[in-house]
Formats: sequence, structure tokens, C-alpha cells
Amino acid sequence: MPRGVSGCTSPAPWRIPQVMGGRLPAMDGTRGMLVHEGASRNIGTDLRLGCTLAAAAGGVNVAGFLALGYYTANMTGNLSALAVGVGDGGMVSVLSCIGLVGAFVMGGCVATLLVGAGRRLGMRAVHAASIALEGALLAALGMLSILLPAWMEAGALGYGMGFLMGLQNATVTHISGARVRTTHMTGMLTDLGMELAQLLQDPRAMRVRERVRLHGAIIACFALGGVGGAIGYRLYGMRLLVLLGGGLVMLAIPGLWRARHPR
Repeated sequence: MPRGVSGCTSPAPWRIPQVMGGRLPAMDGTRGMLVHEGASRNIGTDLRLGCTLAAAAGGVNVAGFLALGYYTANMTGNLSALAVGVGDGGMVSVLSCIGLVGAFVMGGCVATLLVGAGRRLGMRAVHAASIALEGALLAALGMLSILLPAWMEAGALGYGMGFLMGLQNATVTHISGARVRTTHMTGMLTDLGMELAQLLQDPRAMRVRERVRLHGAIIACFALGGVGGAIGYRLYGMRLLVLLGGGLVMLAIPGLWRARHPR
């Protein structure tokens, strides 16, 4: 798999020491986690990135399910619901699931186009800009939920959140080299199981211990974010998206600042 779950002897991609003059750039908290790519990333950077965005995705996923009855970050359940709808002749469910899956795919497509365009233009903060865009649009969806009539609200929120979760997942995949995923946990749980087996075979394997820590923390944060999303939805309804979107914008600001004011 692209996140790298092979044997315990090869060096981890985030531990390669030779980068631009033989030094790793400083990893300064949130400013670096949406700027550094590839070999310039370390386990701490991936932890901060994965945990914060997984918590946000967990909150969005649960809020979407409580409001709409569909998952907006995890497409596995929607594909299964689509299959059930086809078997039962439930065209409303089929069309809804097709729309959600299509929106998620489109979000990933747009994120990749944005990252590619940013790289061609030499933008150092293209990933931070993508997360800031996600946060702004998520907050806008929360505001729209107050203004839209009920018959338009479900479609706009569902497809909008699906699109933004696809955007987030693709952005994180690009910047982390596919080591981190934040909107679905099936792959993370599979990796965790494989890494635990490797750890049992060689308890001293530091690289495997770091991956267990990374994937375990992301899974836990996704679950905790879901708990927070459920509580927030009960208190604020879909206005919760304004809070989540604002948090993502604040998360991206240090990276944008660093790109404009490099040391």
C-alpha cells in the first residue's frame, strides 16, 4: 500500500535525513504541517495534520448522518446503501448515494487540480490554501442551512459536505505522500492491524512503533471528533459547520503566513 507497511528494516520516508543541503527544515507546529512535503515531514508533523483533520472529518461525518441519514466523509457505507437501493428498487436512495459519491470524487479531483496548479505557479502554501478553502466553504454551508428552505437544504448540505470531504482527503493524501488519510478509517484500521503484527514480531522496531502511534491516534481522533459532532449537532444543528469550518481556516492560517514570510 502507498502508506508503506513493508518490513521493519527499510528507512521510513519521513526519517530520510538528506534534504536541501543535508538538513531537515524546522518543524514548527501548525506552520509546518500544511507546508512541508515528502522527506521534509516527520512523524510529529503527520500526527498534528492527521489528528486535527480527522477530528474535523469525524464531526462532519456524524453531523451529516444525523441530519441527512447518509455519511458524507465515508463513501463505503454509501456504496453499500446504493447497492441495497438498486436491489430494493429505492430510486431516491440510489440517486442520493450516486450524488454523494460523485461529489466526493469531484472534491478529490478539484483538490488535485488545485495542488497541481499551485505547484506550477510555485505556491508554497497550496495545501494550506486548499484547507482554508475547505473551511470557508464548510462555514458557508452552515450559514446556508439557516437560509435555505427545507426541500433544498438536504441536497445542498449532503453534496456540499461530500465534496469538501473529498477535497480534504485528497489534499492530505498529496501532502503526506498517502501516509495519512482523514475521512475514512478502513484503510487506517487495516494498516494498524498489519503494524501491530509487525510489532509483535519485532517489538524494538522504532519505525513500526511510530506508525502504530500515528494511525492509532488518527483513528482515535476521528472517533472523538464524531462524538463532538454528535454533541454539537444536538446543541447547534447544522450551524456546527460554521464552527468546524472556522477551525479549519484557523488551522490553515499559520501555513499561509509562513509561506508569505519565509525565514
